[in-house]
Amino acid sequence: MSDSTELEKLAELQQRGVLTAEEFARAKERLLGGAAAGPAGSQHRPAYSSSAGGINELRRSRDDRWIGGVCGGIAKLTGIESWLCRLLLTVLALFAGSGVLVYILLWIFVPEED
Repeated sequence: MSDSTELEKLAELQQRGVLTAEEFARAKERLLGGAAAGPAGSQHRPAYSSSAGGINELRRSRDDRWIGGVCGGIAKLTGIESWLCRLLLTVLALFAGSGVLVYILLWIFVPEED
């Protein structure tokens, strides 16, 4: 997405009242200059941001694995316990095998940790 498109979205969010003038200025500076304005640690995530960055960080675990490390990787990414992830996939496997299909696809397409 180009900078002009991002700026238009920011301006639209400010006009609708989603962003304050200060939040708009910080987001604009971050977009154009790459640096956050304001005191350290006060970065504000814009309302339009997506969670795709988290998906790109998904890696199969080398340490916490039973079969392929998929559940261990999901547990590290989400912060939940790996046994809970394994339980969820087992329950999904009981419903027409969808858990098995999801696990196999993740095993194939998710890279292993370095």
